[in-house]
Amino acid sequence: MSTHRVAQVAEAGGRFEIVEREVPEPGPRQVRIAVEACGICHSDVLFVNAMVPGIRFPVVPGHEIAGRIEKVGPGTDDVWRVGDRVAVGWFGGSCGHCTSCRKGDFVTCENLKVPGWAYDGGYAEKVIAPADALARVPDALAPTDAAPLACAGVTVFNGLRRSSARPGDLVAVLGIGGLGHLGVRYAAAMGFETVAIARGADKADFAKQLGAHHYIDSTGDTPVADTLRSLGGAGAVLATAANSAAITATVDGLRARGELVVIGADVEPLGISPNQLLMTGKVVRGHPSGTAQDVEDTMAFSALHGIRPMTEIMPLGETEAAWQRMLSGAARFRMVLTTG
Repeated sequence: MSTHRVAQVAEAGGRFEIVEREVPEPGPRQVRIAVEACGICHSDVLFVNAMVPGIRFPVVPGHEIAGRIEKVGPGTDDVWRVGDRVAVGWFGGSCGHCTSCRKGDFVTCENLKVPGWAYDGGYAEKVIAPADALARVPDALAPTDAAPLACAGVTVFNGLRRSSARPGDLVAVLGIGGLGHLGVRYAAAMGFETVAIARGADKADFAKQLGAHHYIDSTGDTPVADTLRSLGGAGAVLATAANSAAITATVDGLRARGELVVIGADVEPLGISPNQLLMTGKVVRGHPSGTAQDVEDTMAFSALHGIRPMTEIMPLGETEAAWQRMLSGAARFRMVLTTG
């Protein structure tokens, strides 16, 4: 019997352990991927701690997967071949029959197949994934770069390109951590006049290195919204910080018909009144990740513009230590597991 290693959690909130499992076989319209790298996303906490319905233990998380196709299932070899470089992100497949899917909005599928939730994820040497979840990885990207782009990257890239802002507009990125550092780089590359917002004056140089034209210290004496208005008002704010109060503080810095794009997750409500939105036609919207095609677009754009995530790499055998670094905020900026 052929086996492979996985990093699993046996119970809610438990520690990761490395175990051997039988190598799985792909079914119809599935492929088996030899995982080369898998990012550790903070959203994996939802599955490890059983904070969403339908979690079954033991759990193997991981929805920032990059590797090579090792075997194809029936009905798949018309598109995919053994050896193809692929990535799988938060979008791990769709049902194809719910209302969202019938409208072509696959990422809001009512039965979305998130790796690590709907099926075993990428904290493993092998993973089975549906064919519609696969994004081709360009040659220019290493697996450790491609993996975080399949979730963190596509989320901020799509959030910006689908906003109402246009090249030349003032766009602010709230937070310059695991999501925001990519957001600043994408915003500058897309031709936006880019504002980075974070806590502390000491982050100003780093923000400029990422490509920001302006930096706002959210702990300074001048309110964030006032500074944004002094710059002409933001056409869009990409809120990557998981802090409702910080997100709320940007709303009055939007120009008329400006858009607040919320990516950072927080359980606290936003403190926004209808009067802040009505007369100026401002928009507040949540933004999900992106389909496999969106992931391909993100990786292609990243390769073209030399954009790479800032990562810290650890081997699969040290998953527990890597997990704790992610939880503590000690990681620089995206933790990535490798199987080599």
